[in-house]
Amino acid sequence: MSKGPITEFVERHYKHFNAAALVDASKAYKQQLEKGNKMMVTMAGAMSTAEIGKIFAEMIRQDKVQIISCTGANLEEDVMNLVAHTHYERLPHYRDLTPQDEWDLLERGLNRVTDTAIPEEEAFRRIQKHIVKIWKDAEASGERYFPHEFMYKLLLSGVLEEYYEIDLKDSWLYAAAEKNLPIVVPGWEDSTMGNIFASYVMKGELKASTMKSGIEYMGYLADWYTKNSDSGVGFFQIGGGIAGDFPICVVPMLYQDMEMTDTPFWSYFCQISDSTTSYGSYSGAVPNEKITWGKLDKQGPKFVIESDATIVAPLMFAYILDM
Repeated sequence: MSKGPITEFVERHYKHFNAAALVDASKAYKQQLEKGNKMMVTMAGAMSTAEIGKIFAEMIRQDKVQIISCTGANLEEDVMNLVAHTHYERLPHYRDLTPQDEWDLLERGLNRVTDTAIPEEEAFRRIQKHIVKIWKDAEASGERYFPHEFMYKLLLSGVLEEYYEIDLKDSWLYAAAEKNLPIVVPGWEDSTMGNIFASYVMKGELKASTMKSGIEYMGYLADWYTKNSDSGVGFFQIGGGIAGDFPICVVPMLYQDMEMTDTPFWSYFCQISDSTTSYGSYSGAVPNEKITWGKLDKQGPKFVIESDATIVAPLMFAYILDM
């Protein structure tokens, strides 16, 4: 396949330091797929609000990712961007905002994520109106689902179509829903939809058991990993935190706690992080530390790119897609 202009630019100019690590990690990612290995992509931070879907959706469509782990915020914020994009406000001078400026945003129903304000009414409430019905219908039928499965049902039902404000091809979650791609959402309760679901439970309108739990997510991931790791599964981590730490632990859990001693290690590891390497910080831990925890072996390819994921991830994905 011929190389696109982004790939050619990166190969010509990205020769040293974090730039070289970006190229090396991208090449190794492609090699994993060429060998028939699968790849997990984990997303922390606010990558959906950063509109990563513009390129990540294409990664999904072209089978460059086989399973995803993300925070509850990234799960829902891709849908929010889909249905409320024109109501978002960009705040380029966010560093200069005073407490009063922030309060004024709150009173206008705007929730700030760095330089972007998400509209409460158009984003959160548009989704809430429809997702609550899906939750209640499932409960009435005695059915239980994972958070991402409920979001798949919401998107594929078509009830949000009247609200679409971006091209549907730029929604990574819709691309994933079309493929029924496995997703793990650890700590989903720490999200707006998680909070809303909890409120319905506390009001007695829903049962907590209607939503499958984090423990069940670990079992779901363990089953998937066991069935798919014979040829190797790579681990591509955007940011730190629970989106990465939860799924990477499936390997030592299977090996040590389930005593499945033939469980393969992750076959590739790359983390994009702007966290300073430090003692006691998971996000700032170098990959070799994961060897002692039984997550990575001593021989597999390991990369850290110390930079802003909103800059690095689109470039890497473009390289992997030969754009």
